[in-house]
Amino acid sequence: MQSNFEVNQAAICSKFNALFFPCDMSLMVGISRNVKDGKVHLNGMRVRPENGTCGWYIWAGEEFSSDGDFFVPLHASHLEVWAPLAIRFLGLPPGWRFLVTNDYEDVWEDKQLKI
Repeated sequence: MQSNFEVNQAAICSKFNALFFPCDMSLMVGISRNVKDGKVHLNGMRVRPENGTCGWYIWAGEEFSSDGDFFVPLHASHLEVWAPLAIRFLGLPPGWRFLVTNDYEDVWEDKQLKI
């Protein structure tokens, strides 16, 4: 049986004609520390899951840094506190991205992502 999270995630995938690729919420995401500050301009991109990660990188603001410590590991289950706006997009497959605020959402396949 699908959780409410998975039902909402599958609906987003259907809306954007993307394959539903469930996110194991016990795995890690890479997340920027500024997300916890409550900034609502959230970006996410998914690469191929590996080494205990679900493949998601999530950051707040216009751009992310290439600094080695910009992303920190976080269990996906903690996104309920850190970035609840991002949860409904977690079913998108590797190679997809999103940009979301409280009143805007954009979802697209990024063929330049290395998956």
